[in-house]
Amino acid sequence: MALERLYTKNFRNLNEQAIDFNSELNFIIGDNGSGKSSLLEALFFIGHGKSFRTTKSDNLVTIGKDVFFVNTKDSEGNTLGVSKQVSEAAFSIKINGEKRHRLSELAKTLAIQVITPESFKLFFGGAKERRKFLDLGLFHVEHSFQQYWKTFSKLLKQRNACLRNQDQNEHIAYWTEQFCIASIHLNEFRSQYSQQLKVELSKWLKILLPKVSDSIEIQYYRGWNQKKSLAEVLDEARDKELKQGYSQAGPQKFDFRFLIEKQPLDLKLSRGQQKLFLLALTFAQSKLMKRVTPVKPILLIDDVGAELDDISRTLLATSIKELGCQVVMTAIDVAALEPMILEDNNYKMFHVEHGEISETNRL
Repeated sequence: MALERLYTKNFRNLNEQAIDFNSELNFIIGDNGSGKSSLLEALFFIGHGKSFRTTKSDNLVTIGKDVFFVNTKDSEGNTLGVSKQVSEAAFSIKINGEKRHRLSELAKTLAIQVITPESFKLFFGGAKERRKFLDLGLFHVEHSFQQYWKTFSKLLKQRNACLRNQDQNEHIAYWTEQFCIASIHLNEFRSQYSQQLKVELSKWLKILLPKVSDSIEIQYYRGWNQKKSLAEVLDEARDKELKQGYSQAGPQKFDFRFLIEKQPLDLKLSRGQQKLFLLALTFAQSKLMKRVTPVKPILLIDDVGAELDDISRTLLATSIKELGCQVVMTAIDVAALEPMILEDNNYKMFHVEHGEISETNRL
């Protein structure tokens, strides 16, 4: 299945309209501020229940309006719909016409990933950004992961509450034991998935960064000393934990770092090479998602012309063809897209101007 149609009303600066997509490749061209990124944002929102540009959902409503609507239909007729009144905290969510109450249910239906200038946070935004990336993949690939994560999060809050209250009796002992059990399960999920991701990533690096692919490695840190059990680490840190009021080790400290020749990747590679690495990493995750989800993973790429020369864009086009996912990418001008066009001409091109999106002639 692929995403077939997107309908928006009062979303950012987009006019009310319906867009019919190609099941494989879609190009969106237009000037800065025309609405290209808003289109990607609408697609991302319907798949995640949140924006990649703002944490305030009311900012998504067109200025002067009080409600927005975003609806999609896939190639088998399944529909998703979300609307939001500025005056209300809750969203109105419908899946195949039935009301739902949790935005997280949207992510179970669509597997959407996005690459924007903000994606470089994966390098310099700290471990939190990398955890978000890996856990997104786990959410789609291992469906029981979400429940384990919820259980762990509750246990972490309980244990931290005990530490803040200077509780050193049987309560902290109980919550620590449960916390360690949940942590081990969570680490097993992440460890197994990260190994799958590393194997898949190596294939895409050979296509997109062939000259340095063999020098790149991913360093996995589970969140506590590899040579000790979590219980031992927490016992040794107890005085510090009681003083600071939170757990010093565990899966909430998990990280995976990207290295080349033992140094952080962003210090050794150019901006263009970094973007190619981000693309390879995202492709690897999309491929893992594709194995288990009934819907084609959807990849959104904002401003494909930035940082990438013609050779890099040609490599990217080859990779997208190999990937087999549905892709929607934006560019400021047609010239940036020319290296992306392959011989089969299976794509659609759209032009955006003042929030109006129209299908345009092929290259």
